[in-house]
Amino acid sequence: MSDGSPYFYAWCDEADRVDAFAAAMSVLVARGATCNVDIQSIDHPDVAWRRSIPIDEAIAAVRTAFSSGTYVFASLPVMLSSGSIVRFAVVCNGDDYERRGPSGPLCASPFDRRDLFPWSLKIAIGGSIGGVEIEAAIASMHVLQDIEDLLIRVCAPEAHVRVKCVKTGACVDVGDWGAPAEACATYHADAASVARDLALSWVHLYEGDKTALTAGMSLELLRTRIDAAPHGACVGIASDIDLVRQHMRVDWATAASRETRPTRVDAVRRRARAPIEGDAKLTRETVLKVLDTPPSLLLDALEASAVPDDDWRSVESTARETIAATKDGAPTYEADVASRKHVQFIKRHSPFHVRRLPSGGVVLATHPYRTLWPLWADALFVLGIMT
Repeated sequence: MSDGSPYFYAWCDEADRVDAFAAAMSVLVARGATCNVDIQSIDHPDVAWRRSIPIDEAIAAVRTAFSSGTYVFASLPVMLSSGSIVRFAVVCNGDDYERRGPSGPLCASPFDRRDLFPWSLKIAIGGSIGGVEIEAAIASMHVLQDIEDLLIRVCAPEAHVRVKCVKTGACVDVGDWGAPAEACATYHADAASVARDLALSWVHLYEGDKTALTAGMSLELLRTRIDAAPHGACVGIASDIDLVRQHMRVDWATAASRETRPTRVDAVRRRARAPIEGDAKLTRETVLKVLDTPPSLLLDALEASAVPDDDWRSVESTARETIAATKDGAPTYEADVASRKHVQFIKRHSPFHVRRLPSGGVVLATHPYRTLWPLWADALFVLGIMT
C-alpha cells in the first residue's frame, strides 16, 4: 500500500476474520474482475502467490491457509461510488501476526492517493466557472461519498443485515489507525457503542496503545482503564488533519531513537502524547461522562451538531445542480480542485455526516482533510459535557 493514501480499518474477532475478509472482497471487487493474493505465515516458511484468479478462488485459498500467524495481501480493482475503477489492496492478519506488529486485522487502501483525491474534475459549464467554493464543494461531495461507501463496504458489506462480523472500523488519512476522534470516518456495528470513539481515543493518546489492538475491547474494560487515570488528567487532541500529521511526525521521530522508542510492540509511545499548539483539550472526566451518557442522547447530539455551516449551505444546492448537469451530459470544463483555495474551503466547511444504518450500526464521516473532533466537540457542548 502506498504511503499517504487513506486507509480503511476494520476490527473483528479472529474467528470471524476470514468471513469479514471474504465479504469485503466480494463487494469491493469490480464486476467480473479477478484479483491477486499472497498468503504467508510466521508459523512456517511456505508462501503462496496466486495471480489473476476469481474472487471465490482467492477466498477459498485464504480459508484453507488461514491461522493465527497468517498474513494475507490481496490486490483487486474496485469500482468507486463515483464510477471510476481503481486498484485496491486488502490485508487480513491473524492475531499472532498482529501481535508482532499491530497494523489492523483487516485493512484496505487504494494504491494511489489521487484515485480518491483527484487533482481535477470535469464540471458542467455554467455559473460555477471560476467559482472556487462551488468547485470545492463538488470535489468534497465526490470524496465524502466514496469514503462513506468504501468504509461501509469494508466494515458492513451487507449493511441491512443484523448479523455482523466487524465491530468497529475507521478511515484515516495518515496511515496508522490512531485516535478515532482524529479520523475522518468511523463505523460502529452497534450505534449504542458510538462512545467507543472517545474511549479508544483516550487510551491511544494517554496510554499510547495502538488502536489496532484495543479496538475490540468492551466499553466496560475501556472505562476501567480510563477511570484508572489520575483525576484531572488531560490530553491534547488534534482539531484538524495538519495537527494530526504533526503529531505523527513526532511519534515517528520518537520511535526512531533508542532512548525514546516505545518499550512495547503494542504501543506508539512510552507515555501520554505531548500537546502541541492548536490542540483541543480532552480530559479524563469528559470521557467518563460520555460513557455515562445514554447512547440515544449521544447520537441525537451528534446529529444535531452535523449541521453544515452558512458557507457550505450557500453553495450546496448549486453544487448538486452542477453535479446533476454533468451526469446528464452538459458541456464541461476541467477544474483544478487541488489548489490552496479549494483545499482551504474543504478544510473549513466540508460537512459532517451521521448515518444510521438499517443494521443498527452508525457511521460518522467527514472529508479526510478534516477530523471528527469538531463534530464530537459540538455534540459534547450541546449535552453540556464540555464548555
